[in-house]
Amino acid sequence: MTALLAAAVAALARSLAAVRLSRWNLGAPAVMVLVGVLIGLAVEDSVAAALNTTVAQHVAEITLAFLLFVDATEVRGGRLWGNSPGLVTRVLLLAMPVSVVVAMLLGALLIPGLPWSILLIIACVVVPIDFAPSEQVVRDRRLPARVRSVLNVEGGYNDGIISPVFVFAMLVATEGAAAMPMDAFTMAVTQAAKALGAGIVIGGAVAWLMHRCDRNGWMTAQSRRIAVLLTPLVAYCAAVAIDGNGFVTAFVCGIAFRYLHRLLIARSLHRAPATQRPHAPTALTQDFGLLEDVTALMTMTMWFVVGLAAVVMFAVGVSWQAIVFCAAALTVVRIVPVIASLTRSSLPWRDRLLLSLLGPRGTTTIVFGLIAYNGLPEGDAADTVLLTTVLCVLGSVVLHGGGSNLAISRLTRAK
Repeated sequence: MTALLAAAVAALARSLAAVRLSRWNLGAPAVMVLVGVLIGLAVEDSVAAALNTTVAQHVAEITLAFLLFVDATEVRGGRLWGNSPGLVTRVLLLAMPVSVVVAMLLGALLIPGLPWSILLIIACVVVPIDFAPSEQVVRDRRLPARVRSVLNVEGGYNDGIISPVFVFAMLVATEGAAAMPMDAFTMAVTQAAKALGAGIVIGGAVAWLMHRCDRNGWMTAQSRRIAVLLTPLVAYCAAVAIDGNGFVTAFVCGIAFRYLHRLLIARSLHRAPATQRPHAPTALTQDFGLLEDVTALMTMTMWFVVGLAAVVMFAVGVSWQAIVFCAAALTVVRIVPVIASLTRSSLPWRDRLLLSLLGPRGTTTIVFGLIAYNGLPEGDAADTVLLTTVLCVLGSVVLHGGGSNLAISRLTRAK
């Protein structure tokens, strides 16, 4: 209860002074991590047990479902094939898989003895980027429009694309039978197929029902916001009930829901008298406002958990190999594949370098890491996953916190 009270007070304090703290470059991640560390030092004996529980795993899973849904509905730079499709395809479907492979090879070199499935889990944890804690970066007008667009789409979709790979690796790691890889692959594909269908059906159905009920006067502004908030939860739980991949379902549901929701709103506005037409983006913002706020609160909680986990990990001890691995994961593991994938593209080399440098790790890494830590048997593998999660996220706070602004200033000024 002490930890919960501290997290709530910290989130409240940060909310009260959000503008002032932002001027000091103290965003929600830094504040919540710091408070988590302080509380972890006070209640160190109970932190490890609290992190490795069924409740903690379910909370992390639901948080990821919400994040995936929000990512699919909030991409400002256009849909996957909307703006700069060639660049987005290169970064997501070429650079990211290469980064995963490089992270696995580097992990095998620096942390020998781990099964390939654990190495794949770690790679899935440290590779996805997340701009949720660094939204000011992709809103920075000093960045070229195409760079902002690609970063928006990559940050919104990379976790949804990599989640089936993460689930596959977890299936292999937790079952451990000799013939399991092929069985796990078949199971993962089956789960993904179920999830794809469930996501499309649920996302489309909820959007259509909201539209029809709203037209009939059955909904209020508040009930619309609540309906949007409950959609990813319904999607995730429905997928789990049919043995599907709940993360894929939440992600696909967000895409289907957003697409049909926008389409139906646009049609309604077109049919309404000109004097009664609200601005379309305003209507969308009103419906998604509660979802965004709740998700923001959930992500703040995850950053608090990182602070708690940091106390546990540093009390046990941190090896130089883990530090080198996470430092490489935040730099060369992303920089080299991204620049290579953009070879002979229309982007100037400075823009390619910006794309490769601006890759913060955040809530996605935290949630993947917590799910793996709780899902794996207790032992060195689970501890290694948690350690790399904590080091990678804390390293990103330091490296990308001030480094992103420095990189943008230097590289955009050099043009």
